Amino acid sequence: MGKQAPPEHPSSGTHTAPVSAPGHIHLLHPGPHPLPKPEMFKEQHEVTNLGAPQHSGPVMSTVVHVPTDTVVPDHVVWSLFNTLFFNYCCLGFVAFAYSVKSRDRKMVGDVIGAQSFASTARCLNIATLVLGILMTIGLIVLMSLVLPLYTQALAQGMGNRRGY
Repeated sequence: MGKQAPPEHPSSGTHTAPVSAPGHIHLLHPGPHPLPKPEMFKEQHEVTNLGAPQHSGPVMSTVVHVPTDTVVPDHVVWSLFNTLFFNYCCLGFVAFAYSVKSRDRKMVGDVIGAQSFASTARCLNIATLVLGILMTIGLIVLMSLVLPLYTQALAQGMGNRRGY
């Protein structure tokens, strides 16, 4: 008896089919040529659509030069940080308002007004940051000094009540 080859996967490149001949011998012969995979059609289609370049002239580009005079930092992010985390005496909120005014002036094209508001926002941000850091350090020191005294006084008060 003859051997029969296992059928190949339909997506493989070659396809052979068993054919029975007289005498029960199975011969393999190449079957019809399989169609190319869809990816190959897609690649060929893209290549034919692209074609050759339309012209071989120089490539034109545009460069926009922004003068350094109009670049004014508005300190909005710094002001927002100070508003959220170090808003002592509402200085962070006022600095944020001046930063937004500076950004508005910059969008309108008023460079001098934008610089003025940005300078004020910067000074307020510095004051807010310094006050915030000093007050945070002061609060930590105060809590580290007062908390032990408070717990000691509380312990003495509880000891006096046991004497009844």
